[in-house]
Amino acid sequence: MADKAKILVVANQTAESEELLAALQARGDEGDAEFTVLIPATPHGVSWAADMYAGQEDADYHREALVERLRSIGLDVKEAKVGDPDALAAIQDEVNMGDYDELIVSTLPKRISKWLHLDLPSKAQAATGLPVMHVSAHAVKAPAG
Repeated sequence: MADKAKILVVANQTAESEELLAALQARGDEGDAEFTVLIPATPHGVSWAADMYAGQEDADYHREALVERLRSIGLDVKEAKVGDPDALAAIQDEVNMGDYDELIVSTLPKRISKWLHLDLPSKAQAATGLPVMHVSAHAVKAPAG
């Protein structure tokens, strides 16, 4: 029996989106896969200027919500982590510490995505040497509070 593919899933505002869920379900259907979820604690909007670490609470919410949804559709979620506010640094840290075969990066649509303006999928592929699947998705807001 072949080993499970170890897949790192990177998302933040799009973590619970239908687009990402569908892509992960499709990837799970392709063969035995084990997913690790990484949510960079990237703050949104004006909070970025005030406090680089303002994204921790939202990241925790997205991490928990995504894991619950993935497990509810039968996907194997090994771990779920909150990472560095700098998404590329978070990916590099995780890949350096773990053993992964693939990377799935979920971003907002091109016109509003900070991660796409930074060319995160290409930079992540160059930095890690892993194949990267990019999923463009819509934001799902964490509840205020």
